[in-house]
Amino acid sequence: MLDTFISIGDTLKEIRENKGFHLQDVAKNTSINYTILSRIETGKRLPTKPQVQNLATFYNYSEEELIKHLISDKILYEVQNEDFGLEGFHLAEQKIKYGLSLFNDYNHLEKFELHSRRYIGNKAKLTDWIMEIIQKETTGNDTFIDVFSGTAIVAKEAMKTYKNVVLNDILYSNNVTYQAFFDNKKWNSKKLIDIVNEYNTLNPKDIRENYFSKNFGGKFYEKDLSKIIGYIRQDIENRKEELNSKEFAILLTSLIYTIDRLANTVGHFDAYIKKPIAKRPLNFRLIQTEDFEGAEIYCEDSNKLVRKLKGDIAYIDPPYNSRQYSRFYHVYENLVQWKKPKLYGVALKPEPENMSKYCTVKAKNAFKDLVENLDVKYLAVSYNNTYKSKSKSSKNKIKYEEIVEILNSIGETKIFEQSHKYFNTGKTDFNDHKEFLFLTKKYD
Repeated sequence: MLDTFISIGDTLKEIRENKGFHLQDVAKNTSINYTILSRIETGKRLPTKPQVQNLATFYNYSEEELIKHLISDKILYEVQNEDFGLEGFHLAEQKIKYGLSLFNDYNHLEKFELHSRRYIGNKAKLTDWIMEIIQKETTGNDTFIDVFSGTAIVAKEAMKTYKNVVLNDILYSNNVTYQAFFDNKKWNSKKLIDIVNEYNTLNPKDIRENYFSKNFGGKFYEKDLSKIIGYIRQDIENRKEELNSKEFAILLTSLIYTIDRLANTVGHFDAYIKKPIAKRPLNFRLIQTEDFEGAEIYCEDSNKLVRKLKGDIAYIDPPYNSRQYSRFYHVYENLVQWKKPKLYGVALKPEPENMSKYCTVKAKNAFKDLVENLDVKYLAVSYNNTYKSKSKSSKNKIKYEEIVEILNSIGETKIFEQSHKYFNTGKTDFNDHKEFLFLTKKYD
């Protein structure tokens, strides 16, 4: 395979012939011996850098391009003549790409931002609109409660205004993300950079099949990539004693963000795309932490948690349709918990857990119980009009009129609306999607 590349000699010969020169002409005008020129063009020797520069000037050709060819030929020559040449080349490539420029100083790394991950129903494009209404219609900046935090995009924005922000979600993968981004615990960036440097030089040929690759390789992730993912996850677990909780969370969250767009899916794990998966490098990157002193982080049933909380405002954005988030993101839930459960079905899901009442016929009663037991001055409730959808899985479990009725029973409610493009998996014909924000000032 390596014998078929276009060499510096091939390139120089092509340039010479295209310009109509004979070797004698070139030798005369460059002072490079005729025999040496012949050996260079036939691939029997490599030119020196000064010779390449001399030829580039004579041919009026890009010196930079010719030197690139020369360097690549030198590398390939070494690779061909070593037993582990290709493996060494792979390692050098990773070191050059990441070790020399990316992974030195955390403050100068290219990092994942909070919003970088794909997540259904995320409010990234609506956050400014939501927070503008909340700031205009409410008073008090002590405590902001977000009991269905999801991607935590809204909670992050609230941190600019409120002294304390409560984040909660029943998904383990979301909870570890909150700890990684917002927990105010000190952590050692140099330690994590050294670990990530190791991860970026892993060669799948050196890694045995593991739980992750046996189950998800060739399906949700390319086979070699899945071996590396499984190896890294086990390595993070093995390092648990040398990491504090913040460092552990950062590595797990960085792994999720790194592999998110490498997944062979449309953005969630309810199914995988049944086509050959192209090989792609891991390129492990750390996240950009958003340490916040006033962050309170929970992983609890929202209806139980609210009975223990008190604040100025509660932002409520529960799941409204039958799609259980714990099932949509079961691969990340599995990866974070790392209990290695038995998996079932085509989508390789474990036994159900963390199933939300809000995705069932109990949704209305659960919502009523939630808002009645929140000890806050204001409620801000996000809602969308997918209750009109023809798809049973997309159709909301609580109707618009029911939301209005419940909120009006506990306070004075204003309704705001915004057009918004709705995420779906491509099977649901759904137009004129709107996002609503109900702002309720609770009765004393």
